[in-house]
Amino acid sequence: MPPRKRATASGQGELPGISSTKEIQDILWKAADKLRGSMDAAQYKEFVLGLVFLKYVSDAFAEQRAKLAADPEIAEIPAHRRDAFLEDPEEYIGNHVFWVSPTARWDYISANAASANDGVGALLDDAMDSLMKDNKSLLGVLPKIFNKDNVDQERLKQLVDLISDARFTGHGDRPAQDVLGEVYEYFLEKFARAEGKRAGEFYTPASVVRLIVEVLEPYEGRVYDPACGSGGMFVQSGKFVARRRGVDHSHDIAVYGQEANERTWRLAKMNLAIHGMDPQGVGNRWADTFADDKLPDLKADFVMANPPFNMSDWERKEKDPRWAYGAPPQSNANYAWLQHIISKLGDRGAAGVVLSNGSMSSKQSGEGEIRQAIVDADLVACMVALPGNLFRTTAIPACLWFLTKDKTSQGAKGLSDRRSETLFIDARSMGTMLDRTERVLTEADLEKISDTYHAWRGTKSAREKGLTYENVPGYCYTAKIDEIAKHDYVLTPGRYVGAAEVEEDPDAEPVDARIVRLTKELFACLDDSARLDAAVREELGRIDD
Repeated sequence: MPPRKRATASGQGELPGISSTKEIQDILWKAADKLRGSMDAAQYKEFVLGLVFLKYVSDAFAEQRAKLAADPEIAEIPAHRRDAFLEDPEEYIGNHVFWVSPTARWDYISANAASANDGVGALLDDAMDSLMKDNKSLLGVLPKIFNKDNVDQERLKQLVDLISDARFTGHGDRPAQDVLGEVYEYFLEKFARAEGKRAGEFYTPASVVRLIVEVLEPYEGRVYDPACGSGGMFVQSGKFVARRRGVDHSHDIAVYGQEANERTWRLAKMNLAIHGMDPQGVGNRWADTFADDKLPDLKADFVMANPPFNMSDWERKEKDPRWAYGAPPQSNANYAWLQHIISKLGDRGAAGVVLSNGSMSSKQSGEGEIRQAIVDADLVACMVALPGNLFRTTAIPACLWFLTKDKTSQGAKGLSDRRSETLFIDARSMGTMLDRTERVLTEADLEKISDTYHAWRGTKSAREKGLTYENVPGYCYTAKIDEIAKHDYVLTPGRYVGAAEVEEDPDAEPVDARIVRLTKELFACLDDSARLDAAVREELGRIDD
């Protein structure tokens, strides 16, 4: 579905009592607490986000309806014909607004929640079903889980009442889509914090996603994620294009992905629909990427992924054609992910992959030989060692692999020829702690790392900024393949960047003089210690007497 551009109804200003996205977030999180403890965490997440989506499409529909009704030309139409016009689905779908049938609208659900014979859950399931039937891009996406025995219908009624207080329209010039997008991302992060380790299957920290996107610069082309979770890589790619080239160019990328978990796959479909991207990009069904590659012929311009770390329970096929650099071990899928991603890259494709630090140095079960083959094939463009505590869902230290099929100047692009070279960046000291356990990369960190890569590669953005590359001890270093070979093909940046240089203070005391002075002070302290020791012994002796 193309990006939705939503106009605010004429004359409608800020809503009283709801002046910011933050207030909507607070209302909805309070609403979410109504169900906490009454169902398992994964269902709870899908439950609340499904309701938020339903409220949004109803608000956007009502906004478009009010806009149509206020049109002077429509106001001249006789009343009996005007109502039919306002209920014409094409007047909404043609303006990139989801069509919402009368019984699926939030006002109808809210008004009938208390009196519904089968409870509000039946109304909600029917509404979800109606939305999917009326809007092809939502087919099979929305949850129909509200009218079940394990759902407390009274709590659900209270939840509907609370969500009714949140409006996604009427926020000045801000489109409903933008407001919902921020709310949806806020909820994904909140649920990730609440679920802890289990959240790793659907949520990658926003600053890590931003870093991958800023380095790769996916201005246009096919973007692929083989373990797409809730679709964060796609959303950030779309935002990158909109930020750099304007909203009208956000359709310059086409997204493709696969997700093995059904509930997470549904979250991704909703997330894409919310952000004006085609939900069909993640397929018609969830599936395991190794067991059932749904996109066998895809050649992507960009691949971005945060696959499960060190996965041992995976569908391994010994003779799989994807294992061009060696069959990965059953005990760890890290090199299966890397080779799958390489197999999906187009002739000039580039990839950014989050993996555990062990992937940079492991030699177990043939992993060292696979890594050597990948390096010798000149596929590794850059390795980034990330700081700790970025992932609330795991304590395993992580790194970024940036791969590319073409390190040449690429003709008109005028890039720096980096054949047989790899850039190493040690970013372990970067980031700021949000609390005792979680760190985030700041905007300055993201800019520094991405600028370093772009300067090394000689990209257009680097030339526009006037950036040039040079090795910085303790931070970045570019190494030839033969130098990497001398390090036994270990790709840990710390081995290459060395120690940071310490600037000498011209006014500082000369080293020789400082040694003499400190030696005198040490002997003086030892003499004082000896005198105090003697005094203490003398006093203790008097006590014994």
